[in-house]
Amino acid sequence: MVLQTPPPPSITPRQMNLLRVAAYMAWSDGGLAEEEADVMLDRFCRIFSKSDAQQTQLREELRDYLMQNIPLTELVPKLQTVEEKELALRLGYEVISASARAPEEEVINEEEEQAYQTLVNLLALPSETVDRIESEVEAKSEGSDDVFDRMEAQLRAFFQK
Repeated sequence: MVLQTPPPPSITPRQMNLLRVAAYMAWSDGGLAEEEADVMLDRFCRIFSKSDAQQTQLREELRDYLMQNIPLTELVPKLQTVEEKELALRLGYEVISASARAPEEEVINEEEEQAYQTLVNLLALPSETVDRIESEVEAKSEGSDDVFDRMEAQLRAFFQK
């Protein structure tokens, strides 16, 4: 059976790359749960489309792309600005910080920590920047906000610049 490449999505390559970085981090624990995929698709589609019809179409376009687990070594070099790198780090840290499956589990498991360290190394941001972003994510996660609400707000703000 020949695998077909999905048609190009109707979002920009920059937007797609950030989606893929977040998806990679969600995959880092060995799988992407259907619920995780649905929430990520809902949030990204609300940001990147104007109408309900566009959201429905974009959701279908992006599902195939979200299910591809593309290595960070292919994604990170496509990040063009420091702001994109910082947003990728923030999204990645939020995704792995929200993924504890049971109360007795560590919030960030070993596989997620390894993936995150790979992301940090590839981004090559100053350690002060990494520390600041981690502290901000941790401070915000102590509130009642949902991680995907925070991701949506940050992506919306970034792409409205």
